Amino acid sequence: MCDKLKNAIIAGDFKSLARAISLVENEVQGYEDFLVSIPPNEKTQVIGITGPPGAGKSTLTDALIEQMIADNKKVAVLCVDPSSPFNFGALLGDRIRLSQWYIHHNVFIRSLASRGSLGGLNPKIIEIVDVVKLAQFDYLIIETVGVGQTEVEIAGLADVTVVVLVPESGDEIQTMKAGLMEIADIFVVNKSDRPGADDFVKNLKQMLFPFQKNKKREIPIIKTIASNRTGVVDLKNTFKQVESANYDKKLWLKTEKAYALIQKEKMKNFPKQEIKNEISRIEKFNIYQYLKKYRS
Repeated sequence: MCDKLKNAIIAGDFKSLARAISLVENEVQGYEDFLVSIPPNEKTQVIGITGPPGAGKSTLTDALIEQMIADNKKVAVLCVDPSSPFNFGALLGDRIRLSQWYIHHNVFIRSLASRGSLGGLNPKIIEIVDVVKLAQFDYLIIETVGVGQTEVEIAGLADVTVVVLVPESGDEIQTMKAGLMEIADIFVVNKSDRPGADDFVKNLKQMLFPFQKNKKREIPIIKTIASNRTGVVDLKNTFKQVESANYDKKLWLKTEKAYALIQKEKMKNFPKQEIKNEISRIEKFNIYQYLKKYRS
């Protein structure tokens, strides 16, 4: 089963790719053997797009797909949506803004539920990315939920992390945690035709100054109007430049990836139901006493 499914994905069968993602996401028996059989792929460039809700991430993704397809590239998109608290499915589902690409032979789009993950990503996103890369896409775009300050997980997954903001983010960016500022390889100020865009870019540059030293390079700030495709070509052309300067980050990507998978495996059989039973049974449940039990 593993070889047949793998060969079909490599041959470009999107139905097999969708099936493989479901097998991995739902941990169907045999999925681990399938993952072991996947060869490494350094060809596909993984682009993470994150930022607060309403910044225009989906519109920007749509514009990027258009530019990549114009260059005869194959593109995959993973849209991570908020999940239903009842069945853990994706609430937003298929993106209306990306609807024109769903039947394009060089574009694969999949919506994933965050399933309660605070990092704005699906719990199986690492494995799913490797499955998608098996199909030999030129680009893999991962668009996160947009929960804001907790989205730093994307930096441990993407070759290039794009943080999308709008000119009205002025007050919001003052309270933005350093984590989101540090993960950005590129800042995009979208909807830059709105009043105050130039002042916002100037203030953003001042705020980024302390972080520039750590990255040893200037973090690009690109103004776009995704709705009419302004600045999108400049953004796409910046991806390769940024990735080539990210050699150390690539080593950390692989380290973080291994660490996250090991951590998840170790926690797989942790008795969550037992904790719930304890909490319901004991009136004044002490989480630290419970933690001490597992330390000893």
